[in-house]
Amino acid sequence: MSNNEGKTKPRGRPQRADARRNRERLLSAARTVFATNGANASLQGIAREAGVGIGTLYRHFPSRENLYTAVYEHEVDHLVALAASRTQAPDPVAALRDWLQALVSLVATKTGMISALAISAETKSAVSQATSARLIDALGSLLDRCVTQKLLRDALSARDVLHAVVGMCLIQTEPDWQQRVAPMIDVLIDGLRRPAGD
Repeated sequence: MSNNEGKTKPRGRPQRADARRNRERLLSAARTVFATNGANASLQGIAREAGVGIGTLYRHFPSRENLYTAVYEHEVDHLVALAASRTQAPDPVAALRDWLQALVSLVATKTGMISALAISAETKSAVSQATSARLIDALGSLLDRCVTQKLLRDALSARDVLHAVVGMCLIQTEPDWQQRVAPMIDVLIDGLRRPAGD
């Protein structure tokens, strides 16, 4: 199976607007359903949530593996774009906090899929390395701005902050774990604040 099977754009021909819309709806529905119901959620239920038929889902994503990978990469694309859009926000610390909260949603989506992720270890590692580097760069741009403006100390690298937040998410076991992580993010950010007069 090729890693490109989940890609929907045929060679030599642009994708139709309705096909692009259907793909976006499927990705959005899959994100919601996987985060809520886990990786074994019904593909029929995802198609229904997206308002399309199961055949449309399979045309875009021939296997569950393709859908998992596409949802994860779509979420990473969203986080990278969010970081780029917030690099000039008037409150850099609030922009950083918002981005870290969005990261929690990505972890929820990924955690919902991870137990049944059927892709090979080699493919999983390649996807993980590429997306991890993109997330670290995106987070780094927000963190650097806070440090440059002397709002936060240069105590942790972007990689450290990313690992800290993901770790906070992965140790949670309660159904409402996403709400429980929010105050922990505030504690992490408060711990990085520069002391008054520093």
